[in-house]
This record gives sequence, C-alpha cells and structure tokens, in this order.
Amino acid sequence: MLKFVLLVNKQGQTRLSQYYEYSAVEERVITEADIIRKCLARTDEQCSFMEYKNYKVIYRRYASLYFIIAADNTENELSILEFIHNIVEAFDRYFESVCELDIMFNIDKAHMIIDEMIMNGYVTETNKNRALAPIVVLDKATAKQ
Repeated sequence: MLKFVLLVNKQGQTRLSQYYEYSAVEERVITEADIIRKCLARTDEQCSFMEYKNYKVIYRRYASLYFIIAADNTENELSILEFIHNIVEAFDRYFESVCELDIMFNIDKAHMIIDEMIMNGYVTETNKNRALAPIVVLDKATAKQ
C-alpha cells in the first residue's frame, strides 16, 4: 500500500502532496522535511530506494522535480519506480512536456490525475488514456461554456 506521494523541486519545496493514511499535520511536516532532505542529499549514482522509519521510499528525479512515493514493506520497489515513470508520462501527455510551473498553476488537475491512478493507497489505473479521460471530458465541458 502506498502511504503518500510527494512532488518536490530541487530547492526542497513541496509542490504536491497526497496522503493515503492519516497522520497529524505536524508529523507530516517533519516526515516530509526529513525525507526530502535525504533524497536531495543523494547522488545520481546512488540507488533510488531507501528506508525511512517503517516506509520504503522510492524516488526519481525528472528535470527540476523529484517524484517521491512512500510505501509499506509489501510493495515492490521496481514496480513503484516504474509507476512513478507512468505518472510522469501521464503528466507529459496532459501538460505537453510537464514542468514545475504546470504543476503549480494546475494543482487541481495534477491531483485529479494522481487520484485517477491511485485510490486509497493502491494503484488502480496504469493506462494513461483512461487516467486522463475524465480530465479531458472536464476540459471539453468547460471549453463549451
């Protein structure tokens, strides 16, 4: 089960966070800061997996954004790494070469894409076309008005 998804820039600022398990805001802030600091300190030659408390942390850097997913010990690290790439491809398809500003100015749509792909901490959709279909319909409906 996935615990949370974070999108973080190279300066360590969280651009998107999605949690699938309750934790207090204070605890979230401490956990995020700790994980982000550890991910940013790692070199490109180091593995993209690490353990933090009772989480497996899997991350991948694309341009100026780090995509970080924390999961429990039952998840396969390589499948999560591939899933991160799948999320990035979905963002690229929707935003046409996604960048940090696309996420910042369309945070609701970024959340919708992730919500279509992950439900209650479980990966439910890996097909990019199906994940983007509701947002495309919404865009068509708002364009007609």
